[in-house]
Amino acid sequence: MKHFFTIIGGMGTIATESFIRLINHRMEITCDQDYLNYILVNDAQVPDRTTYIKDHTKPNFFTALREDFLQQATLQPDFFVMPCNTAHYFYDDLANLTDIPFLHMMRIAVHNFVEKFPEQKKIGLIATEGSIYDHLYVDELNKVNRSAELGGPEIQPLVTKLIYSNIKQKGVVDAELYHSILRKMHDEYGCNVILLGCTELSLAQEQSPNHPYQVIDPQSIMADVVIELELKIRAGKDPQKVIQKYLY
Repeated sequence: MKHFFTIIGGMGTIATESFIRLINHRMEITCDQDYLNYILVNDAQVPDRTTYIKDHTKPNFFTALREDFLQQATLQPDFFVMPCNTAHYFYDDLANLTDIPFLHMMRIAVHNFVEKFPEQKKIGLIATEGSIYDHLYVDELNKVNRSAELGGPEIQPLVTKLIYSNIKQKGVVDAELYHSILRKMHDEYGCNVILLGCTELSLAQEQSPNHPYQVIDPQSIMADVVIELELKIRAGKDPQKVIQKYLY
């Protein structure tokens, strides 16, 4: 297979399924051959990211991801993409395993926010406890002179319930809960734009987009990015030059 990219997924599986669905359904196609070539590594056995980030005595998820990246590197994909925000905790370590470009989903999403909403100096952030705990998005926002609004102490338990109790444990999106979180962030904490810092939240947005709030959805943004990149590479453009604009 020529001109393909590798998706390191399974964190969780239903969110990865959403990412693939976005890519496939956004392609302009007239036949089977118009779709993109990719390999999906749905490694559902990767230990929970938040658990390790908050407590390093728990299983380290880097070990599983390292094996996935090295296995796939032997196949020489055009680039790697990993639809899990929290797993970017080990981005630098994973990127250094190989010379194959690895797209940084969080960084690309933050730059998309700046480009799309240049007048906004802060953004509401809802994410896993791991991403919040380790300032993964906060650090990226600070690099571009933006700040994150996390809301009050009642917000994180609601977000955690939506991600874990509903989506990860039951495979369902509680649309009412999702919309209530967005409403609180907007109405009570003055967030004109809200960043969905977890791919389960991206799944919630895909399934329940019927709300009036502005969101930055990293998984949706990355679906558009990989389509753009792979179509240009397929057309004969230099992969390194094409991808360089997204390696911030």
